[in-house]
Formats: sequence, structure tokens, C-alpha cells
Amino acid sequence: MENSLPQDNSNKTDPLETADLGEAFLARACKAASDPLRLRILRIMRTESYGVLELCRILSMAQPKLSHHLKVLAQAGLAATRREGNSIFYRRPLLTSDNSLAGFIRALFVSVDQLPIEPDIISRMDMIREERSRSSLEFFAKNANKFKEHQALITENSQYVANIQELVKLTGLERGATAIEIGPGEGDYLVELATLFGQVVAVDNSSSMLALAKNKTVQQQLTNIQFIEGEPSDAADLHIKGDLVVCNMVLHHIASPAAVFQHVRQLLKDNGFLLIAELCPHDQPWVKESCGDIWLGFEPEELQHWAEAAALEARQSLYLSLRNGFQVQLHLFQKTFN
Repeated sequence: MENSLPQDNSNKTDPLETADLGEAFLARACKAASDPLRLRILRIMRTESYGVLELCRILSMAQPKLSHHLKVLAQAGLAATRREGNSIFYRRPLLTSDNSLAGFIRALFVSVDQLPIEPDIISRMDMIREERSRSSLEFFAKNANKFKEHQALITENSQYVANIQELVKLTGLERGATAIEIGPGEGDYLVELATLFGQVVAVDNSSSMLALAKNKTVQQQLTNIQFIEGEPSDAADLHIKGDLVVCNMVLHHIASPAAVFQHVRQLLKDNGFLLIAELCPHDQPWVKESCGDIWLGFEPEELQHWAEAAALEARQSLYLSLRNGFQVQLHLFQKTFN
């Protein structure tokens, strides 16, 4: 009989240790969720990321006390953090398949979301969003004529527009279809859309930027574009419908990016598409002052999470590195049925 070599079990995980670890995480999550205030924080963070000071205002609470509760939630895996310049923002975690507590946390969030949020808290949440939007609008009102120059420090349409066009081709939409662009800027890509589709709708809450986009389309003698000054929700209220919605480098300027996905679903016709070009997370906070950015890019999983919450199914994604250290992500989603 051949002598068998001794087996190396040094890299094998002891099932009992794994079970003990899982129990410890579960116990910690249950303890974190046992406090009514922490449940209120989770409800507030349902679709938004908030800075500590913003949450202090929403809850009318001193920072040390709130920071303690946020730390407990984060250590239990019920909250995640992201850095925006010098500030730390808190949000719910993105639940992945390798998270052993994903089922428990998801069920917890469903239960939490069924509880009402007090009207005064809702009012303060709305105030935070309005302040973010006002700051963005003020920037574009003052810097509309310089915006393209500032934006070029990050990226230009020419660096990735060919890739956008490839994703548009993948939709198989005919030339008679309707496209909607949210936040068209100076109208560079709006011109491209007007040559590809029979009807185009431009939606922007900045009158200054919308005026620049109008001027560009007039110069190109394009007559198939409708301009709407307002938010995506305003276009949805007007019952505007499109086969394709484009958000080209605009989400990082929007106070509530998650809400945009919900409004896009309202704007899309059945089987319509959402095309997003956006920055990946970066650590260059100068863009807040120079370009009016609210957010320093987004994790791809974050965009996909918001899309799934709006019943938009991922179709294709591309990632492009730029020479100045920024990275662009392109995503194509399609409206599905509940």
C-alpha cells in the first residue's frame, strides 16, 4: 500500500468557527436594530446618502450622540460610508450575494420602510434636498459660460461619445423614436440625439444652461427639440414619454440621484432604455467648487441598485479610464415590468 501524504488543512475554515462568526454578526445586527432611533435613521436613509451634519439637522440631534448611533449601525453592517471631500456620508449598504446576512438585512429594511416617517422629519429632509439643488442652480447661474471650460478639466464628450453611440445602437431603436436628455448642458450631445431620433426632449432645471443648449440647436438649425425648464419629475407630470432617456454626466450635479431613476421609469415607454454616462468614485474635491459637483462620482453597484429599485434591468456596461485620473462608467438599462 502506498504511503499517503499528510493533508494540509491549514487553509480550511472550521465550520464551527464560521457558525460562531455568523452568529456574532447576526447578534450585532439585531442589537443595532433594537433601538427606535436607529430604525428611524435607517428609514431616513432609504434612498439617500446624508452627511453627519445633515442628519443632525434632520433629527434635531447633537453630533456626538448621532455619531454614536451611526457607528453602531456601521459596525453591524446596517449602514455604509462614503467620503465626499472632507465629509463622510452615510447610506444603507449595497447587499451582495456573498453577504451571509443579506437576506436578514433585506427583510429588516422591508419592515423598516413600512413604518411612517414623522412629517417634521420629512420636511427637514426636503429642506436638505432643496439646499443641495439651490447650491447647484446658483453655480450654473454664475458659471454657465465657463462651465464647458471647467468640465474639460475632467472630461469632454469627445472622449467617450463614440462609446455612447455604440450603446444607443444596441437599443435597436428606430429613427422615429423619442429621446429625452436630462441635464443637456450646453447641448453638445443634444445635437447628436436630434440627428438620430425623430423627437428629442431636453430637461434642465437651470435656465442659463438651457439657454445655451437652445442657442446651439438654433445654430444647427434643428427643429425637432422640445425644451422643458424643470426637474425630471416636472417632465413626468407633463406625461412626457420617451423610448430613450440619457443622463450624460449629470447625476453628480443632482441633489437626489436615486429619485431620478424613479422619475425615469415614469418617463420611459414600455421596453424603453436609460443610458447613463457618469464618473466613477474619485478623490478630487476641487470639482465641487470648479464644476458645481455635489457628489464625487458613484460606485457602479450604487447605480445598479437604484436602477433595480426602479425596475430597470441592466443590459450593458463599459468603463473608460481617462488620462487625468478620472474614470467614466457607461450603463444601459431597460424598463421591465413588475
